[in-house]
Amino acid sequence: MEIKSAEFIKGIIGTDPILNDQIPHIAFVGRSNVGKSSVINSLVLRKDLVKSSATPGKTKEINYFLINKKFYFVDLPGYGYALMGAQGGEKLRKLILWYLSGGEVHPRFVVLVVDACIKPSAYDKEMVDILRREGHPFVVVANKVDRLNQTERAHNLKNIEATLATKIFPYSARTKMGRESLLETITS
Repeated sequence: MEIKSAEFIKGIIGTDPILNDQIPHIAFVGRSNVGKSSVINSLVLRKDLVKSSATPGKTKEINYFLINKKFYFVDLPGYGYALMGAQGGEKLRKLILWYLSGGEVHPRFVVLVVDACIKPSAYDKEMVDILRREGHPFVVVANKVDRLNQTERAHNLKNIEATLATKIFPYSARTKMGRESLLETITS
């Protein structure tokens, strides 16, 4: 699939007319700083569509990007960042759960982004459980594989796959490794 256009539409923190406009959603979720924004930017071949930050927890709303005027890439806030404090973290967790479990939204596909360099967290396992329970079609994308040598890559990918009990897509937002197959999977 070729992406010809991508534009930021809006950020929301609750019920909004955009939820009812009949345009399919492809949602991106994952821990803070796993590279969700970078994955989206690499898919649309732009460096600046989705703003990313070195500071975890900067995204505090659900951001909508219209792709090819046919579907949305939906960037959810990162979860699991402890330094945000209990209230801030719980607020974002509720927003993510509202989107995925609230019944108002039925994403066509969910992309769970994890960091290939570290083992999955309890939050990642919980997210897989939520996606399965809600019946959302999803893939797990192990981003940042370019930072690992061959031995580390094989070991870490096997560990992530076993821990989350699902097939994973090795991916590099930096080198765009895995881009075509991910696009094909989430847009078909």
